[in-house]
Amino acid sequence: MHTVSLADQHSRMGPASTVYALTDALGASDLALNYYELEPGESTAYGYHSHENQEEIFYVQSGELTFRTADDDVTVGAGELVRFGPGEFQRSRNTGDETAVVLAMGAPQDAGETVTRRECADCGGETLHEVELGDDGDEVLVRCRDCGEITGRYE
Repeated sequence: MHTVSLADQHSRMGPASTVYALTDALGASDLALNYYELEPGESTAYGYHSHENQEEIFYVQSGELTFRTADDDVTVGAGELVRFGPGEFQRSRNTGDETAVVLAMGAPQDAGETVTRRECADCGGETLHEVELGDDGDEVLVRCRDCGEITGRYE
């Protein structure tokens, strides 16, 4: 058994105000686990994405998230859960007026290839993107594969 306290965690850079990567903190070997606090407009992901091998489950503890999916937008409120299978594209946004608190679980821990799509103004539409650490290690960059333009920057 292994226990951790959220109060002892340090937020990592990402698309939400608070992101605690709990997988390593708990010593998990088969499950990826992340805790998020999202202000209105923030996301749990860098773009519309899918994981080759991983299913993801999101538990919304408070607030609400709206997920873009292949079929339609789906809003998930406090006390609700949503599951996405391997290869299923999705991206969440806090579309509410209050902070959303969310627990994201993914299994297996090794997601395989993650495919990320975002709007690129230079290319004139949604393109494939890469997520990378900035040169100084103090920011995460999201870069268009087609033209190299940076479309997202997270500190």
